Amino acid sequence: MGMERSLSKKFRNNVTSYAFLIPWLLGFFVLTVYPMVYSLYLSFTEYNILQPPKWVGLRNYFVMFGGNKLYQGDERFLNSLFVTLKFVFISVPLKLVFALVIAMVMNRKLKLMPLYRALYYIPTLLGGSVAIAVLWRRLFAGDGIFNLILKNIFSVSNPPSWISDPRYALSTLIILAVWQFGSPMIIFLAGLQQIPKEYYEASAVDGAGKTWQLFSITLPCLSPIIMFNFIMQMISAFQSFTQAFVVSGGSGGPLDSTMFYSLYLYIKGFGFSEMGYASAMAWVLLIVIAALTALSFRFSGRLVSYGSGE
Repeated sequence: MGMERSLSKKFRNNVTSYAFLIPWLLGFFVLTVYPMVYSLYLSFTEYNILQPPKWVGLRNYFVMFGGNKLYQGDERFLNSLFVTLKFVFISVPLKLVFALVIAMVMNRKLKLMPLYRALYYIPTLLGGSVAIAVLWRRLFAGDGIFNLILKNIFSVSNPPSWISDPRYALSTLIILAVWQFGSPMIIFLAGLQQIPKEYYEASAVDGAGKTWQLFSITLPCLSPIIMFNFIMQMISAFQSFTQAFVVSGGSGGPLDSTMFYSLYLYIKGFGFSEMGYASAMAWVLLIVIAALTALSFRFSGRLVSYGSGE
């Protein structure tokens, strides 16, 4: 009898627990799993929203990469992939370095430090908005503030129109991305505050300088956090859309120099109503992000120290 009562009570507890999980489970399967599975199906179809999906097999993927003689490759797709990779592998390291430097400054005991931390975090809150993208477009326009500074202060006679010049347009978006350093900065700051002060005191007694402490204490202790920030910022950079859409006017110009992958996916899906092709692009992006994340974890063993001999 005692065992039966125990099992009955355990069953009731489990039922109650799953009952509380039902809203989350419904949201997960209806709003996440089902759309993903359906988009995978659409990636093998030709679908323009107005007509039922038409099965075309791997045609969308062949068109993307030009891997079949029957289908001409999509050069704009390959260009968008190249532009996005360039953006990711330049902006993410620069953002992390900048965030770490600011975090180290913020880790010092200064007056009004909470205010400074809040002010440095504001760009992250505002950077992804349409308003900031519009402002950025005006700052780097031919008659924008940046060029006025170059002319009046640095005596540059003929500065370029940064947004309209394909040589510099992507650089303006990289600067905007680096400016949004608040999120990794806060995480770095939390990590810096967890490093025992005894490490620095002992190394100072042995005559170690600031540079030695940085590379022998600070960076090794922060290596798991650096790894986390790198992966999170890399994923976020691959999904960048708003800045390129607003700054380029939705065209990815000039000469597709700011044609981010997500922007081209949007153009294909909602501009040309090629939802099947856009779904295939979405799954390629998922695979690229997953592969780069897996590689990061694969090689992290040599670079990341968890303080336990690993």
